[in-house]
Amino acid sequence: MTSKINKATIWRNFIIFLGILGPGIITGSVDNDVGGITTYSVAGATYGYKLLWVLIPAFFVLFIVQEMNTRMGIVTGKGLADLIRENAGVKVTFFIFVGLLFTDILNTTTEFAGVAGSMHIFGVNKYIAVPLVAAGVWFLVVKGTYGIAEKIFLIFSVALLSYVVSALVGHPSWGEIGNAVIKPHMEFDFGYISMIITLIGTTIAPWMQFYIQSAVIEKGLKLKDYKFTVLDVIVGCVATVVVAFFIMVACASTLNKQGIVIHDASDAAMALKPLAGAISSQVFAFGLFVASIFAAIILPVATAFYVCEAFGFEAGIDKKWDEAPQFYWLYTVIIIIGAGIILIPNAPLIKISLLSQEINGILLPVVLICMMLIINNKEVMGEYVNKRFANIIGWTTIVILVCLSTILFISSLF
Repeated sequence: MTSKINKATIWRNFIIFLGILGPGIITGSVDNDVGGITTYSVAGATYGYKLLWVLIPAFFVLFIVQEMNTRMGIVTGKGLADLIRENAGVKVTFFIFVGLLFTDILNTTTEFAGVAGSMHIFGVNKYIAVPLVAAGVWFLVVKGTYGIAEKIFLIFSVALLSYVVSALVGHPSWGEIGNAVIKPHMEFDFGYISMIITLIGTTIAPWMQFYIQSAVIEKGLKLKDYKFTVLDVIVGCVATVVVAFFIMVACASTLNKQGIVIHDASDAAMALKPLAGAISSQVFAFGLFVASIFAAIILPVATAFYVCEAFGFEAGIDKKWDEAPQFYWLYTVIIIIGAGIILIPNAPLIKISLLSQEINGILLPVVLICMMLIINNKEVMGEYVNKRFANIIGWTTIVILVCLSTILFISSLF
């Protein structure tokens, strides 16, 4: 009898989890966007396995940060941008979000660069691929609903596991990989420190914190759903780090061993062909294409969400155009600018991609400080304020990021 009850409880919890599944996994998966894939590819090709250790602390910090976002969303029923405006004031909010908006336009441009680069490998011209994808992602958001969009996003999330295949085809050295993870390697030069900041900036991007909190609200999750939401976040964080790990391994075990220099993810896909075969190259390019479309949808949506929240406008995929005109106009403008830049001949796409990831790493401490102050405010969170462990991880992360950014700035001067 007890066994039947336990099985029924397990199945009931599993069904509830499937219903709640979404915000954490989608946010974690879309984090591996074109900027992320480029960063992981360049890190693996340039430094081999040396930087794999960064993914371990990045996982724990990512989980702690995103758990805080989901908790704030569930408890307050408000987005992070809304809370920052209410607690920091309009002036502070304005300067933070101008910086974030500029960065996210660059990030969106990078996503469409990924569409162009991946389709080039399959023989499709960017002047055909980019406009078609831009129109497709615009139509999905403007004419679709959150429920439909979420199901498509989950399919995209699974497709990103194709990078596991690409890495295994390259026959990596698991002994070297294990040694690199267990024994962290540190170098105090500009390039190495810059890559660490860029890795952290792309693994824990500022815009993600706004998106996951808004997604929790849009899905209508409540306190009774909290434990399942945490599990969703854990799965999403694991997905983020696993995909990042195999991208770095794929490039480290092939490109780094041959001393091949790359500048972006499409370079990596093309360079893999003579070293690991056409399958590895095409699988890598397919993963890049999926990630490009995925992030080209989510990132502008997240940007439009938090900008509208910050300044008190209506926002949401489930709302009609006349109910949230500012949201949909901003989303449309970001799509047009991002896709338009890619169609300009000789646009400096590599510089745009790396610049956006570095700015992410610099803006992240600002966003995290706002989050830490809000989530420790009992007037806002009541009994659901941070516990000591979460505060230690949060403030330590902020201090480390500020120190790394300072070292990077000083190194650049010399």
